[in-house]
Amino acid sequence: MCIRDRINTSDILETIHMIQDECLDIRTITMGISLLDCADTDIDKACGKIYDKICKKAEKLVSTGEDIEKHYGIPIIHKRVSVTPIAIMAGVSGGDPIKYALALEKAAQSIGVNFIGGYSALVQKGFSAGDLELIHSIPQALAQTEHICSSVNIGSTKAGINMDAVRLMGQKVKEAAELTKDQNCIAPGKLVVFCNAPEDNPFMAGAFHGVSEPDCVINVGVSGPGVVRAAVSKHPEYSINEIAELIKKTAFKVTRMGQLVGTEASKRLGVPFGIVDLSLAPTPAVGDSVAHILEEIGLEQCGAPGTTACLAMLNDAVKKGGVMASSSVGGLSGAFIPVSEDRGMIDAARSGALSIEKLEAMTAVCSVGLDMIVIPGDTTPEAISGIIADEAAIGMVNGKTTAVRVIPAIGRNIGDELEFGGLLGSGPVMKVNTKSPAKFINRGGKIPAPLHSLKN
Repeated sequence: MCIRDRINTSDILETIHMIQDECLDIRTITMGISLLDCADTDIDKACGKIYDKICKKAEKLVSTGEDIEKHYGIPIIHKRVSVTPIAIMAGVSGGDPIKYALALEKAAQSIGVNFIGGYSALVQKGFSAGDLELIHSIPQALAQTEHICSSVNIGSTKAGINMDAVRLMGQKVKEAAELTKDQNCIAPGKLVVFCNAPEDNPFMAGAFHGVSEPDCVINVGVSGPGVVRAAVSKHPEYSINEIAELIKKTAFKVTRMGQLVGTEASKRLGVPFGIVDLSLAPTPAVGDSVAHILEEIGLEQCGAPGTTACLAMLNDAVKKGGVMASSSVGGLSGAFIPVSEDRGMIDAARSGALSIEKLEAMTAVCSVGLDMIVIPGDTTPEAISGIIADEAAIGMVNGKTTAVRVIPAIGRNIGDELEFGGLLGSGPVMKVNTKSPAKFINRGGKIPAPLHSLKN
């Protein structure tokens, strides 16, 4: 046997081990579909066109994903679709935007995908026709559908923060929870409020198909916290820079798999390959936790002093390792910290080691933001808006994507649990500062863009 054969055999066995024992998977293949050519002044005609186009373009998405799984032995957890922000469609047609949500839901059921994202509005600089109508409809739309995900971008480094939108989204998050209180308040778990939202994000609930994207594209989101944790656990003697180097090499291997799947899906579906989102996206499964990586590096529990520094190193190493493994990197890329979706985060929140304030500090150095956090049901809309504003400010000033996905647990108190099931997991109700920001939030207006937005 030549050396090359031995290396290949070793690589194959390593990959099999990662899949079987370390929770390595492709989190999602997401097909982005432009709906701009479906716009119509008649909302019913527009809905019909949208349904037909999604069903035509994504007809074979699920079956192709399943075929790739069987062919390569790589689990692909979700097959998803993202579409042009529906606020644009609503601006052309007028009428009740919920009709669009129901058309998307019907399409999702027809093609068998896990989620459709894009019930969205981009209002960082102000509201255009259709934006307000769509935002007001979000709670009802999410309550009446199962597969629809929604997002609203309320700020950016270039535009500043639209505080009128921030105030409104605090209200809508609370309303969405109220409407689904008999379903464990699930609706806000499908709603993200962004600052600096990327247009090529394959991950829900924030995925939408940007207006600068092609007519149809395949994006891939990878996962693999368990693989990184396993790699770190084998080297307790390593210094921090050696740990960073190890994570880089591991992220490279994980991302190569995403590149392979994306390229193959693109070829089989006859659709251009867009990006690989090289993220460590955890699941509630044991051994698939970002928090456990931090603990393996040396923290007694996630949330301990040093957590933010560990996470900064991890996030950077993931990006550096992954960027060389793909011809095109995009989306959110880095380490995610969704509390209810991460076994280690859940445990840390339960024990009191992890607070919302500590999570906020962590969001300054990782991907996305305050994600899948369960808060008391009596939290005021203004307090939720304050949380959104704080997180948006971190994103705006640092030129990064931040987001808020919080779930007010109606009728529940601190320490109670909310169970969502599936990838959304479960989480304890976490304490929120009860001092009111109402006067600040109700001023409305706009937080101006920071000075460094004038880069051109």
